[in-house]
Amino acid sequence: QVQLVESGGGLVQAGGSLRLSCAASGRTFSSYAMGWARQAPGKEREFVAAISRSGTSTYYADSVKGRFTISRDNAKNTVYLQMNSLKPEDTAVYYCAATSPGYGSWWYTPSMLADFGSWGQGTQVTVSS
Repeated sequence: QVQLVESGGGLVQAGGSLRLSCAASGRTFSSYAMGWARQAPGKEREFVAAISRSGTSTYYADSVKGRFTISRDNAKNTVYLQMNSLKPEDTAVYYCAATSPGYGSWWYTPSMLADFGSWGQGTQVTVSS
């Protein structure tokens, strides 16, 4: 099973930017479609963004579309989430996620939490108003 470690969270003012990174263990990173989810205090975990194994297809929740960008570097076993124009309602613990290895085509892009089988421990993002 792939091990996922997130980094890059922190405190930022509204309107600011952060870039989250997720490093994956193992030599088969390109076997996994990847994604990000978040969980705010007192709320359920929600889907944020996903990217295909190829890196050419992405999918975003409506709440972050146009502000967040997901990308991946298969040579570095890393997936990123660039977050711009941050809002206080973006405050949450952000989790990196991976599908089962080899699940779906090279261009398959997850669109819901149930598509993922492995999760990281999370990184806190706090946006002050």
